[in-house]
Amino acid sequence: MGDFQQFLPIVLMFVVVYFFMIRPQMQRQKKEKQFAADLKKGDRVITKSGLHARIFEISDKTDAVVLETTAGKLTFDRSSISLELSKKLNSSTDIASKGK
Repeated sequence: MGDFQQFLPIVLMFVVVYFFMIRPQMQRQKKEKQFAADLKKGDRVITKSGLHARIFEISDKTDAVVLETTAGKLTFDRSSISLELSKKLNSSTDIASKGK
């Protein structure tokens, strides 16, 4: 029993690290992967670098997205589209359109 009590703080530390650091990161990655898979033509998005655009074309073969901006068309990797910023953009657009 004394040997177990000696390792109990270390075991508890690993449990805390798992539930407060590792698990939330895994869930965030899963959401981002699902978001990238659910992208479709016409969606308004923001890239991680801050570029606002609309999806013009999606290529599953190269895992790339062609974005249409006021300056022209640009090709980005799907992973460069920000989940959080795009959700904020679309939710603020939905609120503005409901108010009209």
